[in-house]
Amino acid sequence: MTDLLAELPGHLAAHLLLSLAALVVGIVVSVPLGIFVSRVRRFEVPVVGTASVLQTIPSLALLAFMVPALAALGVRSIGFLPALIGLSLYSFLPILRNTITGLSGVDPAVVEAARGVGMTPRESLFRVELPLAMPVIVAGIRTSAVWTVGTATLSTPVGAPSLGNYIFGGLQTRNYASVLVGCVASALLALVIDGLVHVISRGIELQNRRLSGLGLSGFLLLAVFATTPMWPSRTSTGHAPITIGAKTFTESYILAHALARQTEKQTGLPTKVLESLGSTVAFDALVSGQIDAYVDYSGTLWSSVLGKGETHIDRKAMLVEAGRLLDEKYGILLVCPLGFENTYALAMRREDAARLNARRIGDLAPQAKTIRVGGDYEMFQRAEWKSVTSTYGLAFAEQRSMDPSLMYDAIKTGQVDLIGAFSTDGRIAAYDLLVLEDDRGALPPYDAVILVSARLRHDKPKVIESLRGLCGRIDADTMRKLNREVDQDKRMPAAVARDFLQQLR
Repeated sequence: MTDLLAELPGHLAAHLLLSLAALVVGIVVSVPLGIFVSRVRRFEVPVVGTASVLQTIPSLALLAFMVPALAALGVRSIGFLPALIGLSLYSFLPILRNTITGLSGVDPAVVEAARGVGMTPRESLFRVELPLAMPVIVAGIRTSAVWTVGTATLSTPVGAPSLGNYIFGGLQTRNYASVLVGCVASALLALVIDGLVHVISRGIELQNRRLSGLGLSGFLLLAVFATTPMWPSRTSTGHAPITIGAKTFTESYILAHALARQTEKQTGLPTKVLESLGSTVAFDALVSGQIDAYVDYSGTLWSSVLGKGETHIDRKAMLVEAGRLLDEKYGILLVCPLGFENTYALAMRREDAARLNARRIGDLAPQAKTIRVGGDYEMFQRAEWKSVTSTYGLAFAEQRSMDPSLMYDAIKTGQVDLIGAFSTDGRIAAYDLLVLEDDRGALPPYDAVILVSARLRHDKPKVIESLRGLCGRIDADTMRKLNREVDQDKRMPAAVARDFLQQLR
């Protein structure tokens, strides 16, 4: 818990900055737009309809869509900007709709009276209509504020640090204290912002400047706190930190911290770890130079990035060819394999395997139509799965995609009969699962490899030399042990990586 709380100021400030910025954009766009629509009614249906459609898009999908959309425009596509745009779009509807509703609810007789005493339409709007509509508009802002703070937790997979780091990381490593910290902090932040908006609105309503000033002062303090991550953007060494990316699973967290610590030890350069990136987001971030290095797997690069359908390929030949193509197409350097494979592996409860007399994947064919399979979000869409089903002639009763952290509980409790496990996951042994032999080589090799960006190759070659110190130094048993320390012993990935590197020397 101490380690978790130590990270809270940074994550809280980043989350606050993102939420406040998105809320400000939402207010600046939606209130004037609502005023305009209330005056020109023929635009109400298309404008409110567009905002409603945006609201129906799942928030995570909306944020993820921003990454390729911004990349296509040639602007920074990972981190704060895509998250800000996505959250701002998500904040529009409550403010827009309440602005229109509030202005429409003003008694026409009052407006007529204002005109009757000589007010211009502009004076009538600002001195009569908006003050009367203010309670309804503020209600929309409060709703939008709560939504924005809650949705900002989903910005983590697009590379924007937030309280979502606690939630995504905690779910993947089964650290529920981390999930709790993220949820509680997010809820408290939403309540604070909602309360400050209420204080300001009451001050305006009562024409109490002290009350309004109190609310504004609260927001000013929050804004100052939100900018604190920007203050140490460059460390005392004068060097920008080397950014190491991590995907959304335990092993990736550990290896990212190992790469970061190795770099700091060997070069003295500062580093930072950007956790819980989506799979394609991590690679795209490396290509664009928004992260400097991360660990990926040869099979993933081969099929998902390079689009190669051939899975029956020699392990070393795949590494050489993948390295050549990554360099040629993206300028990315495949530094080296770390020394272990983490392959997809089909695993089932040992007693079920005995009942079905299954030791190899092909043994499942006669019973496949009665077997329910669980896999991560990508598994059933990947070329490797098509290779497995076609090579062994398998047609299962059901395929269920789920979060990787839930797959093992799903098979343990009998909710699925077979899972697409990861071969270095310590829970295979802990849950007494049997990994079925892939005797026909349907699954490609999955060597864990270090990738570095073209920018790092050019600007910091000594970092690459430091990372070579990890080449071939981690075998599969060691990786399972490290994963188990996080997943079962509830240690922090950074601490596990630190201890591993100390033992390595």
